[in-house]
Amino acid sequence: MLSRVADSLYWMSRYLERAEHTARLLDVNLNLMLDEGPERAGHRWERFLSSLGRPKNVKWDGNPYELTHAMTFDTKNHASVLSCIMRARENARHVREQISTEQWHRLNSLYLEVTRPELRTLMQAEAQQPTGDAPAAFLQRVMDAIHEFQGVTDSTMSHGEGWHFIQTGRFLERANATALLLEAYQADLWALPERGIEGNEYLEWMGLLRSATAFEAYCKVYTADLSPEKILEFVLLDEEFPHSIRFSIERVRVALDHIQADAGGTRAENLRRISGRISAQLGYASVEEILMGNTVEYLRSIQQQCSTIHEAIYHLYMDYSIQVALAG
Repeated sequence: MLSRVADSLYWMSRYLERAEHTARLLDVNLNLMLDEGPERAGHRWERFLSSLGRPKNVKWDGNPYELTHAMTFDTKNHASVLSCIMRARENARHVREQISTEQWHRLNSLYLEVTRPELRTLMQAEAQQPTGDAPAAFLQRVMDAIHEFQGVTDSTMSHGEGWHFIQTGRFLERANATALLLEAYQADLWALPERGIEGNEYLEWMGLLRSATAFEAYCKVYTADLSPEKILEFVLLDEEFPHSIRFSIERVRVALDHIQADAGGTRAENLRRISGRISAQLGYASVEEILMGNTVEYLRSIQQQCSTIHEAIYHLYMDYSIQVALAG
């Protein structure tokens, strides 16, 4: 596969996953406003920005709807939902012949919908005189459209090398984003009153699970018994939940193994070791051992290893010299 094709498929997938993640966090935090007092709003939205890696030129100014508008429609902000969708669509356009017609139709339709001038006007009016209805409906539509695209990708695209680059981008982005989310919530998970669970703490824990699309799946494993240890264990180490870090890293490892098998050669041995090491680390870890150490540092090490995998992918498949390719 040409390096430019692999690059576009990889980034198309990463940008769509990023857009869906940002839309979901916005939707969860807007919904939490209905159940919590305004005195907690500042902390909640600051934590929201931390969970997205503190996007440049975006600050909490006291108005959640203005922040929602900035994180949704501000194209100067590369982390906004609209920016991510536009970049995903541009990458898909570059490899139009590599993806299915159904994929292109879903992504192009989403792009045309979110770039409608009247939609932006409506959202700007919402930021000035909020009702709460317009942002929620828009964010849900974005999430639904991206889920549709992912389903169409799996059902209409041949599961060859290109599909595995899409899987790699999706799950590497998801693992990194979930680690950032857990890090942002880490201090709040254990900030409990000595007398036990109160309403605010329960809502915060439920908000974290919903931010990772994990509430229903968590309850099927642990019932509705919410506790910081169990939440951390589920979102970090569950082997069957698609948004857990362990599941995501394992999908990255499997996809990279398939890519190496399709590409041939031995150049990917170092990348296999990197992805295999973090997969084994998560596979054999226990939440008790993690909590005995520095949990934040553990989560940051996962983010660093995700970055290392990304750099190795680029070196091997997208930005390599001809000498390296001939030696493979």
